[in-house]
Amino acid sequence: IAVFDDKANTSFRDFKEFKGSIFEQMENALSYLRLCNRTKATIKGLERVEKTDYPEEALREALINALVHRDYGFSGSIIINVNDNKIEFISIGGLLPGLSVDDIRMGISQQRNKNLAEMFHRLHLIENYGTGIRKIYSLYENCSSQPVIDVTPNAFRITLPNMNEADEPEPEKNHVITSQMQSVLGYFSSHDRITDEEVQSLLGVKKTRAFEILQKMRYMGLIDVVGRGTGKYYLPGSRNSKH
Repeated sequence: IAVFDDKANTSFRDFKEFKGSIFEQMENALSYLRLCNRTKATIKGLERVEKTDYPEEALREALINALVHRDYGFSGSIIINVNDNKIEFISIGGLLPGLSVDDIRMGISQQRNKNLAEMFHRLHLIENYGTGIRKIYSLYENCSSQPVIDVTPNAFRITLPNMNEADEPEPEKNHVITSQMQSVLGYFSSHDRITDEEVQSLLGVKKTRAFEILQKMRYMGLIDVVGRGTGKYYLPGSRNSKH
C-alpha cells in the first residue's frame, strides 16, 4: 500500500508492505486502510454529522476481491495506491476469457481460485459469489463520483473515489446554470416534483450523469431533495424563482 501526496501518484507520503498468510495480509492491510480513511465532520443545524472518505465496507470488498481473484501464477504484489482523491486496488490477472466489465458489474462471477473462494465463503468473509462488486456500487449510489473498473489482459483495477471530495460543493464562480439544469427547472412549470428517473428520461442521460446534475443543482439552491431511496424526489429550491 502506497500513500501519495499528489493525484498523479508520484510523490510518496508513506509505504507499507504486508507479508504472511493471505488472512494476515488481509487483516493488516485493512487495518492500515482504516488509518488512511479520514473522517470529515459537518454541522447541520444542531447536529454534528461525520462521514468517512470511503465506506469501510467498500474498502473491505475491494481488498477481498483483489485477494480472491488475482492470478497466483504470478509472483508480483497486489498494489493499492492511496491519495487524497481516490484509492486504487490493482491485482495481477485480467478477466477470465468470455467475461466483460459489464458482466462483472452485473454480478457475473467466474472463479479463478475456486478453493480459495470457497474458503472465504465458509469463513463468512464473502457472502455469495459475484455480490462484492455490486455491493461496492450500491454503497456509492448517492455519490456524484462512481467507482471505476479498468481491465487489461493481465491486470484488474477498481478505483474508489473519495466521497467527501466528490461531494464537496464547487466554488460559487463555477455555478453556471446549464441548459440541462434549465430543462429540469422548466419541468416544474407543469409538475410539482421530479424524480431521478424522470430527470434521466427528460435529459436523455444515464443515472450517474443525472445524479451529478441534480447534486450541483442542490448546492446551487435550485432544487431541494425530499426522502431517500426509491421514494426520493426533488422540489423547486429557494433560488429557483430568481431564474
